[in-house]
Amino acid sequence: MKYEIEIALLPSQLYDEDVILSKIGQQIKFKFSEYKGYKLLKRSIDARSKSTVYRLKLAVFINEPVCQDVLPTVYGDVRNKSSIIIVGAGPAGLFAALECIELGIRPIILERGKDVKQRRRDLARINREGVVNIESNYCFGEGGAGTYSDGKLYTRSNKRGDIQKVLQIFVDHGADEDILIDARPHIGTNKLPGIITSIRETILKSGGEVRFDSLVTDILIKDNKVQGVVVNNSETLKADAVILATGHSARDIYELLHSKKILLEAKPFAMGVRVEHPQQIIDRAQYHTETRSEYLPPAYYSLVEQVNGRGVFSFCMCPGGIIAPCATGKEEIVVNGWSPSKRNNPFANSGMVVQVNLEDVPGDDPLKMLNFQSKIEKLAFEYGGGNLVAPAQRMQDFVEKRLSKDIPANSYLPGTKSVELDKILPSFIVESLRGALPTFGKKIKGYYSNDAVLVGVESRSSSPVRIPRDRETLQHPEIIGLYPCAEGAGYAGGIVSAAIDGINCAVAISKNNKS
Repeated sequence: MKYEIEIALLPSQLYDEDVILSKIGQQIKFKFSEYKGYKLLKRSIDARSKSTVYRLKLAVFINEPVCQDVLPTVYGDVRNKSSIIIVGAGPAGLFAALECIELGIRPIILERGKDVKQRRRDLARINREGVVNIESNYCFGEGGAGTYSDGKLYTRSNKRGDIQKVLQIFVDHGADEDILIDARPHIGTNKLPGIITSIRETILKSGGEVRFDSLVTDILIKDNKVQGVVVNNSETLKADAVILATGHSARDIYELLHSKKILLEAKPFAMGVRVEHPQQIIDRAQYHTETRSEYLPPAYYSLVEQVNGRGVFSFCMCPGGIIAPCATGKEEIVVNGWSPSKRNNPFANSGMVVQVNLEDVPGDDPLKMLNFQSKIEKLAFEYGGGNLVAPAQRMQDFVEKRLSKDIPANSYLPGTKSVELDKILPSFIVESLRGALPTFGKKIKGYYSNDAVLVGVESRSSSPVRIPRDRETLQHPEIIGLYPCAEGAGYAGGIVSAAIDGINCAVAISKNNKS
């Protein structure tokens, strides 16, 4: 018989099999000869009380063998199958391609950037010289934005699709099995490139195609039906289905669709700053101790507050992380964060963003929110002074409206410059942050501190444009065969939800082609 139970362990007991067996015995009465073992289903950290514990959900097997792990998916050969085009090799595009192969469809992925190995050189140049390659950067390239900006897999998208399937595919391609059980799974930027390469190899072995340095410059449409795409203004590829999985920063795609009078919608998003603390401050507050136990990971936090009816919330929190320069164009500043798998850097950073509503930006242009976003990013670049130097201000100085005399040591490699951030950010964002930050200091001891630095601007938490689609067919309501997908289209918000949406689009294509 299989029993599911939950036990609590001190951090030092996490891998002590004798203690675990004792805890099991306290809940299930059995003879030792009947006990066949257990399987760990879920693991989380509970730091709500003074004594931090791990909570484990176990499947315990009595007089029944421990169930076997899920076998990796076997992908068939699709070389002679009908093809579809997938624009973008981020998680949505890659997982759409894998699902296509399962369904007997040949995927052709077109990625404007470079493969993960070549991409590293462009990222090094961004950090070292402040020079952005507009086609190969933290957002563009194989694996998308998630590959070199963290690899957090936490999601609430339970109703959108099979989260465990996505996690299992990552494990099948080299991720640690811990992501299957951790409440907040995380791969790490140092490990993701190898995993992404392995996924590409699976696609190629099955007869799919992955092209790099392949910018889609036109989408061919006739009689409101997709005919194919033009690549790099020169090559035409025919297909009757195109998945647009371009991510939230492919502004040229929005502009292309708008120029072709294809329906788009302005979409609310969020904007603010990236907040960075010494990791020790967060550890002390969250674990209620002066020194974090060696058995505990660097602590994270999640914060939300309403200020005058407007939401202010943390986003993409990176324990032991680094603030990254994520601009995709010339003369703009965009910051994000990432962590290595061990999360062993001395700083903790998180986006701290404010709701930007449609009524905050006048007009009815579907690109109005994108243009607003771009304007603030260019202003941040101007105040930083060039070379991707980012404007920054100490937290209390920002709230108390004074220029910081200096900026504390931080993880942003291109460098920071002391600036009054209210000269860059709109007043409604500034006032919302000024209202929320002291309140967060009451929730997390030490959070509201001048040892914390605000680095601007965090502006790409989600897409400022939605590409509409039919709920049933997932096609654009005006264009048969055009499948807006994931974060760039406004239907996902991270690696896992984007992967799920890619899978759903592939399934929709198969279903629509049969009907």
